[in-house]
Amino acid sequence: MAAPLPVCWLNGEFQPLAEARISPLDRGFLFGDAVYEVLPVYGGRPFLFVEHIARLERSLGEIRMRPPLSRADWAGLLTELVARNGGGDMYLYVHVSRGAEEGRNHALNPALAPTVFLMAAPLPPLDPAVRDAGVSAITAPDQRWGRCDIKSTALLANVLAKSLAMDAGATEAILLAGGRLREGSSSSVMVVREGTVAVPPYGPEILPGTTRDLALRLCARAGIPVRVAPISEAELRAADEILLGFATRGILAVTRLDGAPVGSGRPGPVALRLQALFAAYRTELAGTPLLPA
Repeated sequence: MAAPLPVCWLNGEFQPLAEARISPLDRGFLFGDAVYEVLPVYGGRPFLFVEHIARLERSLGEIRMRPPLSRADWAGLLTELVARNGGGDMYLYVHVSRGAEEGRNHALNPALAPTVFLMAAPLPPLDPAVRDAGVSAITAPDQRWGRCDIKSTALLANVLAKSLAMDAGATEAILLAGGRLREGSSSSVMVVREGTVAVPPYGPEILPGTTRDLALRLCARAGIPVRVAPISEAELRAADEILLGFATRGILAVTRLDGAPVGSGRPGPVALRLQALFAAYRTELAGTPLLPA
């Protein structure tokens, strides 16, 4: 993974990332009492800005924090961060913790000033051969906490699941619970059967996915049928196609699951069509304002 870009923003100040410091008593460090977002940037423009900031605001509300900045302020800061790091394509990391206090205390303190940290990094390169051949995935039990709909920085279970996938030479771990599909360790999961894209309904066990939501909107535009309903493990394994949605990599096709081929063992027609629709949508948004007038 490429090193982050040199300029960050921390608590009101642009500064060199190498010099940024927070207190060891910050609640994000001590308790994982923080939420975050990751936004891709194409041609200097943050992609799906409103959707990502809306999800950040939702996560903050669920942990009883007020947004520290308005959407207009976020737009200005993120745009300037992109420019200070040279523009072009990258991704942005947005981190908001409840802040630091004088000791370690489980109880919430509404008087704390939040810690707000923004950084940028190069988008992970995607080998064209990977897009052409698809990726492999494994299944794993979902051992995360009960509020996965909050984009919390407390990601240890996700990290361990991703490590299982890496150990198996796979790209992603697809999480299962009670015989049903949930999501990937760092992605949304969509299943295609007989031309219909199926996704599990949102709930406390699944993070609302900005890439998944866009994929479903693009399906509606293109006349691709969509079904939102619980998906069994058997349905997952019998799928014609399995698609992963990543903020920084778009849509990738899973062509092997637990060592067995998915469908033909190559990216299927729905994956290829959605990848083309994503590329066209990025072009469509180029030069448009981040916030509606």
